[in-house]
Amino acid sequence: MTDQAVDTSGTAAVSAAGWATGEFFGRQRELKALRADIERAGLDTISGRKAPRARVLLIAGRPGSGRTALAGSLAASLADTYPDGALRARLTTPGGERVPTERTARALLDDLGIAAPPGAGEDELSEMVREALSVRRTLLLLDDAVDAEQVDPLLPDNSDCLVVATSQGPLTGIPDVRPCSIGGLESGAAVELLARFAGAVRVTVDPTAAAALAEECGGQPAALVLVGGWLAVRPKSSVADVTKQLHDMPFDRAQPTGSRPLARSFRFVYESLPQTAARILRLLALAPAGLADAHTASALAGCSVSAAQSTLDDFVGLGLLRRDGVLYEVPGCLAPLLRALMEDRDRPAEVQLARARMLERTVRQLQSCRATTEPDGSPARKKMAGLPRALRFPNAFAASEWLRIRQDALLASARIAVEDGELDTLARRLVAALVRALAAHRGTEAAAPELYGLHRLVLAVAERCSLHREQAAALLNLADLDAQTGRTRDALVRYRAALDAGRAAADPYATARAMESVGGAYQDLGDWPRGADWYGRALAQRLARGEHEDAARLYGRLGTVHTYAGRYGEALRDWRAAASGHRRLGDLAGYARALSEVARVQEYAGRPEESMRTCQEAVEWARQAGEVRLRAALQLRLADTLDRLGDPAAARLHRSAAETLLEEGGSTCEIRSSSARD
Repeated sequence: MTDQAVDTSGTAAVSAAGWATGEFFGRQRELKALRADIERAGLDTISGRKAPRARVLLIAGRPGSGRTALAGSLAASLADTYPDGALRARLTTPGGERVPTERTARALLDDLGIAAPPGAGEDELSEMVREALSVRRTLLLLDDAVDAEQVDPLLPDNSDCLVVATSQGPLTGIPDVRPCSIGGLESGAAVELLARFAGAVRVTVDPTAAAALAEECGGQPAALVLVGGWLAVRPKSSVADVTKQLHDMPFDRAQPTGSRPLARSFRFVYESLPQTAARILRLLALAPAGLADAHTASALAGCSVSAAQSTLDDFVGLGLLRRDGVLYEVPGCLAPLLRALMEDRDRPAEVQLARARMLERTVRQLQSCRATTEPDGSPARKKMAGLPRALRFPNAFAASEWLRIRQDALLASARIAVEDGELDTLARRLVAALVRALAAHRGTEAAAPELYGLHRLVLAVAERCSLHREQAAALLNLADLDAQTGRTRDALVRYRAALDAGRAAADPYATARAMESVGGAYQDLGDWPRGADWYGRALAQRLARGEHEDAARLYGRLGTVHTYAGRYGEALRDWRAAASGHRRLGDLAGYARALSEVARVQEYAGRPEESMRTCQEAVEWARQAGEVRLRAALQLRLADTLDRLGDPAAARLHRSAAETLLEEGGSTCEIRSSSARD
């Protein structure tokens, strides 16, 4: 988000780098100075050392001064110098909170096309960013930094990169930073900008009044755009009249002098709005990530979608919003002014009701989004058919695009809802609906980083509300993702916590699942005795509840651990119990696999003849089960055993049989490599 895009249509175009583009006015002196700073020798170069990090340019100015627009213009002019492209990250939310470095680094990695491990911490992610940029010639724009602590972890260890940061003040603590402080536009550029919005005729016929109006606006681009937009929709109003009205407007004397022009210009435009439009504008302070569409505005204000759409378009013309594709964006410099107005004019109960309406609308849209992935006639499809037409999607592609475009806003909405703490039921429904939609459209593996963050939100609500069952589920989900990314010890801690929560909820499923997962974590850590102990506990619970399918699987896991530990007698006992369980259940494929594991353990135990007989039995059961690949793998294992027993002719026959089985599908080389690993 820019402080204010300078665009004559009121709708900013978006460049390939992702910045708002439009006609850029003035600042030629600043642009020249910034480009000169890039070429100027740094302290390291002067002392004869190679610069270890990227050069950092700082553009400092108040919100509304056009600092982001200046940074974007500089980046556009340097596009040819940085062939690996440009990246941009905003370091402050529309609500004024600092964005965690973890979230910023993850977004940058996503822009670079680098998969970030779900659940990775700030240090690991920022190191991945620096490592990725160390071999690239890239320009990095860090917008609206609060302090040096936000910028420093992201600085590339590569002097071929350039970092352009914008901030309200200095970035003390970053060596050799080159600051460029900006205030208002020069008079000529300010009047030209005003003319682009208000119309050239009125400025031409009264240049003195135009210059006075530009001065009243402090030369700030954001203020000039607001007043120019107001004049554009009122062709009969004169520039002189507006200048007088703006001059006579009261202001808060406690407000810093430099902030008054924007605040007065905004108040001037706001007070000219009809009551309904003014209320919609105030409530846009609740828009997650400062992004809204007609549905968001409709839900917040409780009006029709068409009325909300028309009002949002009017706001764009007035410079109160920017259009970003299908979404509308609250300029960063106006967000705190909107929030202050909302807190002053709207009762807390009304604000909470508006937020609840927005969250409820979002939940229904997410449910409809997920339903498009379900088959026709499914309960989800039938439920979607009963929704109003405005909440339905024509097909899965349209739903997927809706989710992709709004993902950042949806994630922000979930975070805000959970942090608010007063709408926990809605927050839980929203997070659950978002998890399902992301998993349905992107897949759990691709969406793992986002799902990890959402599971953490579920955990926060569950802990706050003492919802032990949901707490156990969230901990299990988080632990699974930790285990998948190699953080086994972190996963173990969460599995143990999930076990405690499952017991508190008297949830046998969560308890058994957690015990089995604790065993799996110890297995991954190579602690075979503890792994076997926890598998045994989980098995006892499954047997007590008559859950025979799960018990058969757990016998197999126990057999695996005992095999790794070299306790072949116990391993054979457990694998035979697993085989017996699968056979009683009529699971022929499972029975064949368990027999193949029995054969493996027999071979490890130095009983090759028994292993061959068991393996041949497994081949027959695999044939009856129609498991072609398993049959082929077993044939190759038989061949390997026969080679060791000194019967190469028979071994060749079994390998030939395996290749014949795989002629119509599969990969012989994959099976062979799998057999070799076994």
